Amino acid sequence: MNAIELMMEEHKNIKQMLKIVRKSCLSVLKGEELNYDDFYRMIHFIKNYADSHHHKKEEVMLFNRMVDEIGETAEKVVKYGMLVEHDLGRLYISSLIEALESLKSGNEEAKLDVIANAVSYTNLLERHIDKEDKVVYKFAQRGLKEETFDLINEECLNFENENNNVKDENLAILEELKIKYCI
Repeated sequence: MNAIELMMEEHKNIKQMLKIVRKSCLSVLKGEELNYDDFYRMIHFIKNYADSHHHKKEEVMLFNRMVDEIGETAEKVVKYGMLVEHDLGRLYISSLIEALESLKSGNEEAKLDVIANAVSYTNLLERHIDKEDKVVYKFAQRGLKEETFDLINEECLNFENENNNVKDENLAILEELKIKYCI
């Protein structure tokens, strides 16, 4: 499996977690008790798997090379598109954490912020993943030299081997929540 295939496979896992996040928000909207433990496990997955594990490969290994090798068009796509969306996703998650803490402290109105930030994150990531899979990765495959891809593939493989525990821990969280939320 090459780096692009690996990242697309990770997208599938992330999209499954997005479905879980939406289902948990729907249950809160229907008046069910908010399950803090589940929300914090979802956030753990998002921060450690989607962001640190997956986005690191994109940002450090792929996007930088696209900018260096392909030039201005890649720079616009990466810096003003993909990286802005990664940062916006991080903002939604930090705001979600703040809302959960506020709700825990008794601010009932914070449920709105929990749902708003969680759903905003899922909407952003759904569109973001679609752009990466259908446009950005294909652009990289067309524009980058073969030897550059060989280097990216090698770096991704090394990164995966060094961080297998992160991947395994978070995929276990995903599997448990998929069963619980019938995904």
